[in-house]
Amino acid sequence: MLTVDFTRFPLAPGDRVLDLGCGAGRHAFECYRRGARVVALDRNAEEIREVDRWFAAMREAGEAPAGASATAIEGDALALPFPDESFDVVIISEVMEHIPDDTGVLAEMVRVLRPGGRIAVTVPRYGPERVCWALSDEYHEVEGGHIRIYRAPELLRKIRAAGLRPYGTHHAHALHSPYWWLKCAFGVNNDRALPVRAYHKLLVWDIMKKPLATRIAERTLDPLIGKSFVAYAVKPRTAPTPRTAPARPAAGRTGTDAADPAGAAAGA
Repeated sequence: MLTVDFTRFPLAPGDRVLDLGCGAGRHAFECYRRGARVVALDRNAEEIREVDRWFAAMREAGEAPAGASATAIEGDALALPFPDESFDVVIISEVMEHIPDDTGVLAEMVRVLRPGGRIAVTVPRYGPERVCWALSDEYHEVEGGHIRIYRAPELLRKIRAAGLRPYGTHHAHALHSPYWWLKCAFGVNNDRALPVRAYHKLLVWDIMKKPLATRIAERTLDPLIGKSFVAYAVKPRTAPTPRTAPARPAAGRTGTDAADPAGAAAGA
């Protein structure tokens, strides 16, 4: 189940991709299948070992094209072990809501992203997430749990402040919001409750079969109750020229030098 939409966030074969906070590796695996050179990084050593095993299985099964590569490493999002401008693409999915210093994480991502490179950020959407917090303290008051709920404008402001230029947003996983509301209502760790079990079977069936009816339903509901907010941004090739105050004309002169103080923001 992918949160990043690769029709809006296309990859080219050979792109250097960092999946930061990769978790179980779903986006890293998709990038590998698309021919990228992928680094999957997470602080959870057990998950990194499992992702590495899946990379090996994919190589043996021939699931990745020639030239693609994949590495799984344990690391800290606030101190990435890579030189500046190491990656063409950075993905950080459902991670920033866990990290106290989210501006520090953004700064590290910008540092390792090449000029003209692209980034995809996904976080839980404000409305559905607020319902979960209202229904259950257990949902978020756990070690390593969610410590904040982002509103879309707030996240986009932070992305811009980090020096990135957003170019698109959308919502995803509307069918998953009711599942988490049920989990919170019946107990986050109570998988035996009948409504939770029944809805989970529906989600598994949807993921495996991808029926047209549920695809249409989710696309219709995503703007209303999509579980995730997704933002795409680019790192400008050159920094915008800062605005400066125009110089005062010299005494006795009637004009000023014709200089435009506003530098054009460079495109990617």
